[in-house]
Amino acid sequence: MAPRPDAPRSAADARAEVEAQKDARRAALEAAFAEQYGDTRPGRSTVLVDRVATGLLALTALLAAVAPSSFVGLYFTYSILCFLGGSVLFLLAMLRAAHRSRTDAIGIGGLFFMAGTAPAWARRQLLGLLAAQVVITVVAASVRPFTPLAFGTLAPLLGLGVCGWWSARFGIFGPRA
Repeated sequence: MAPRPDAPRSAADARAEVEAQKDARRAALEAAFAEQYGDTRPGRSTVLVDRVATGLLALTALLAAVAPSSFVGLYFTYSILCFLGGSVLFLLAMLRAAHRSRTDAIGIGGLFFMAGTAPAWARRQLLGLLAAQVVITVVAASVRPFTPLAFGTLAPLLGLGVCGWWSARFGIFGPRA
C-alpha cells in the first residue's frame, strides 16, 4: 500500500533524507578536493610535525608524571613552547583565512574543526591528534594536581593551530555570496 501524499513523513524517511544529503555533501567535497589536488595529500608535512609534537608531548607528560622532580621542568617548558607555537599558528591561520575570505565563505567551524572543508583522512588525523593532546595533558594534570603539570593543558592550542593552518592553506570552502 502506497503512502498517502498528504501523510506526514516518518522519522525513518526524514533520517534517510538527511543521511543522503550528508553523503552528497561529503562526495562533493571529496570530488572538489580531488579536482584541486589530484591524488596527492597536501599538508603531509604539517600532519607529520603534529604527530611528532604530540608524541613528544606524551613522552614528556609520562616522564613528568612518573618522576616529577626530574622532568617537570622539561614538561613545563615543552608545554609552553607548544602553547606559543599553537598561538603563532592560530594567528597565521586567521590571517590566511582573512585573506581567503575575499572569495571564500570561511566559518570558524570549517577553519579550526574542518567541518565540511577537509577530506576524511585529514580531519581524522588532525582532530585525532588534537583530541590526543587534550587527553594527554588532562591526564597528566590529573595525576599530579596543583603542580606545574597543570600548565600542560595549554599545549593543545598547538593541535588547534595546526588544524586551522591546514584548513586555511588546503581546505575547500564554498564561494562567498
